[in-house]
Amino acid sequence: MPQKKTLLSIVELGGYPNLTPLYEDAGFNVVSTNTMRKALNQLRRLRPEFIVAEFIYGPTYGSQLSNFESLYAALQTLDPPAKLIALVNKNDHTHFLTVSSRYSNTAVIHFPIDQDKLKEILLTFTE
Repeated sequence: MPQKKTLLSIVELGGYPNLTPLYEDAGFNVVSTNTMRKALNQLRRLRPEFIVAEFIYGPTYGSQLSNFESLYAALQTLDPPAKLIALVNKNDHTHFLTVSSRYSNTAVIHFPIDQDKLKEILLTFTE
C-alpha cells in the first residue's frame, strides 16, 4: 500500500468549516498549524507534498505585502517542490497575483470555499 502524502494546513484566521476531514477523505496525512512561523518550521521538518494556506494581505507585515512572502521563499528550497493551494479573499486577488508570480505550483480557491472544487484541485494535483 502506498504511503499517504502529507498535507500541511495553515489556518491563521479561520472562519470557515474545518477542512481536515476533506483532506483525509482525499487520502492525505494532515498536519495543521495556526501560524506561519510554526508552518515554516513544519515545512522544513516534514517536507510536505501539499500545503493549503490562507493568503492574508496587510500592511502590518512591514516590508512584505502578505503572509506568503516567507512561505514562498521557504517553498523554493524544497525539492521536489510542494504544491500550494491558496485560500484567497476575492478583494485581495490582485495583491495575491503580485506575490504569487514567484511560485508556479499554486492553485487558488476564493472565499467562500467551495469544498467540491477544493477536493477536485487536490485530486488533480495528486495525479
